[in-house]
Amino acid sequence: MRFFTQSRSVRIPQPPQMAKLGTYILSLSQFTAWLGGIAEELGVEVYPGFAGAGLVYGPDGAVRGVRTNEVGLDRTGRMKETFEPGMEFRARVTLLAEGAHGSLSKEAIRRFRLREGRDPQTYGIGLKEVWRVDPKKYRPGEVVHTMGWPLDWRTYGGGWVYHMADGLVSLGLVIGLDYANPYLSPYREFQRMKHHPYFEDLLSGDSTRIAYGARTINEGGLQSVPKLHFPGGALIGCSAGFVNVAKIKGTHNAMKSGMLAAEAAFDVVAAQDGAAEEDRDAADMSPYEGALHDSWVYKDLYEVRNVRPSFNTPLGMWGGVAYSGIDTLLLRGRVPWTFRNTSGTSDAAHTRRAAECTPIAYPPFRAPLSTDLLTSLALTGTNHAEDQPVHLRVRQHKGAPGDAGAEGSEKKAGLETEEWVEDAEVRRAHVRANVEEYAGLLGRACPAQVYEYVEDEGSTQAAESEGWGGKKLVINSQNCIHCKLCDIKVPTQDITWTVPEGGGGPKYSVT
Repeated sequence: MRFFTQSRSVRIPQPPQMAKLGTYILSLSQFTAWLGGIAEELGVEVYPGFAGAGLVYGPDGAVRGVRTNEVGLDRTGRMKETFEPGMEFRARVTLLAEGAHGSLSKEAIRRFRLREGRDPQTYGIGLKEVWRVDPKKYRPGEVVHTMGWPLDWRTYGGGWVYHMADGLVSLGLVIGLDYANPYLSPYREFQRMKHHPYFEDLLSGDSTRIAYGARTINEGGLQSVPKLHFPGGALIGCSAGFVNVAKIKGTHNAMKSGMLAAEAAFDVVAAQDGAAEEDRDAADMSPYEGALHDSWVYKDLYEVRNVRPSFNTPLGMWGGVAYSGIDTLLLRGRVPWTFRNTSGTSDAAHTRRAAECTPIAYPPFRAPLSTDLLTSLALTGTNHAEDQPVHLRVRQHKGAPGDAGAEGSEKKAGLETEEWVEDAEVRRAHVRANVEEYAGLLGRACPAQVYEYVEDEGSTQAAESEGWGGKKLVINSQNCIHCKLCDIKVPTQDITWTVPEGGGGPKYSVT
């Protein structure tokens, strides 16, 4: 583990949770593809070209499966010749495993109030590249974690370098989405990091960048894990938030939670065998929650429960560094206290107005180490059908203030169907707040250049225009790599990520 200044790096003590001796370094996209093949050999049906667009509810309000998107619609929502209606996949047990901030998981968490009594989930944005480095620089099996530069002392985050097989090196940067300065650009910070002398040496010679990607990850820890079961199903993996922040790992916990949920689901289904469908009660997956609590997953998260939250206490950033160091090296979570987000402050709410912050002057790109964003985006293999509805919606949800895009619980009684307003007035209000107050944050924050606030040359009629003050929002949804940052970080909490048509999105192969 190394601490970076702008021109130097020094070795610092490594938390024991970060020890990787005796483990494998591999591509997660290749690993999951391999597992998928094994699952299919065992009889599991996998539908990679279909997106789960919504939950299916029974008359009793319980989840009875998922539905897929309609396909063959143009950008205005009109049916094309290729139109096909969505399908319903009915199930006795529905397990949601969408990763961090999944759209169906959000719906279930809000509808069934699964976060009541729990802290809000918090997130980081991880940006990753894979390089084929010069053989002289390749050190198979080496793992390096970094802290410090290019991030300032107010911003939580850190980098990594993993020397994988076949001369490949994975490197990246994670930045906590509770950062305050709207002028910060995660992508520019990552590109700047590669000009540190350490990386300039590593990537010198005959080195080539072959992949780029980005995704939000859960950082809330044990305090932010919601209730795991709901009538008819359960949350598993990062849909629930099982990332061990100290390890920067969640795959082990995600896999174990899936195993425990599968065992509980088998018992539920077996107990109902022989009963007519109309006589079956909604699946009760509460035994899964108990099994998870009794497993090593809970112990893994309990031990580091105070590490990330310590950075959002009156101790401040440096106090968080000191506390987390003591906790991981000595205390190992064996203390009677647990840091809680008692104010319920979300990552979006941590954002300060532009007038309170100093713009960040990023250096120009210098290829081949750093390139503009669209050049990097080409390495993701992202593809969306050209003429399909925009899947990033500007919506003002009805209900409790601040619920839009969040995973909080609604304040009303009952299990209402979610309602929202999506019109020119909502879009105009978004532009006004985000341009005037937050300097167009999404234009910098998005790691795929999806959002742009451009000159509005359209209608001058206030009732018709979607712009404000000469600016309007353009959403380049064809660029989207499904990281979910916009849904989480936008200060106005009025961007909702929905699934695109079919299997569109990034085609990661070695990340």
